[in-house]
Amino acid sequence: MPPFNWPFPRFRAFRSRAAVDRPVVVESGQFVSLYFDGREMQSSMLRAAPYALALGYTRTMMGFLLLQPAPRHICMIGLGGGSLAKYCYRHLPDANITVIEVNPEVIALRDRFCIPPDDERLSVVCADAALYLSATAQTFDVVLLDGFKEGGVPAELSDAAFYEACHSRLNSDGVMAANLPGEDPRHRENLARIRETFGSSVALAPVEDGAGNGIVFAWKNAAPLPPLEALMKRADQHAGQHSVDLVEAAVRIVIGARYDWTRQGPLNSA
Repeated sequence: MPPFNWPFPRFRAFRSRAAVDRPVVVESGQFVSLYFDGREMQSSMLRAAPYALALGYTRTMMGFLLLQPAPRHICMIGLGGGSLAKYCYRHLPDANITVIEVNPEVIALRDRFCIPPDDERLSVVCADAALYLSATAQTFDVVLLDGFKEGGVPAELSDAAFYEACHSRLNSDGVMAANLPGEDPRHRENLARIRETFGSSVALAPVEDGAGNGIVFAWKNAAPLPPLEALMKRADQHAGQHSVDLVEAAVRIVIGARYDWTRQGPLNSA
């Protein structure tokens, strides 16, 4: 199968994790959104459906279920408005969820975004994710990376040691899904380091809403990516439990598996 590259429009990063950024909540008739200093949207919640995934990149990230259908413990890097945390909390009742967020002011807004309080299944930890993963002995079935600062992924969440820590903290059948902005100056390095860490067990999927970022799916075992037909059957098995179109995610993951990793170019390259 020939290499596949696709054009992406230019965009601004969705999530910021820098402690110096001050979160701002902007409310409209239908949405409650999180910004930093009123400039860049970090998260958006539908008033009428606070547990729904309003942004396409979050829906694409849920494609991890096609590779790990029954996670028992999920680690999320970056809380923001809590979209992924809330969705997984409601739709994956057998999963424990640990969220690592560096900014205490973001955590303080959890009630505004209808994020449930901590309980036996959900824990929001105020910590630097790189330090947390390097120190904890806990292992996870899924690691979701959605941590940003202005300009892209912070250096501490994009070096080789961090990706090695993510790999080490995954169980043998674990999956990592990382939201990577195409305009991040570290984009090539991030792709190369994930590839170096996970080998050929990776797929770079375009996001559902056509924004300029892509989702890297990486799995710990060396098994090849199942064919599209098998992924679509898995999507159908989840259909009654989820509001996300996992068939759409399956197609994007298979497309992403055709990315030309030897070029390691930006997502919007020709």
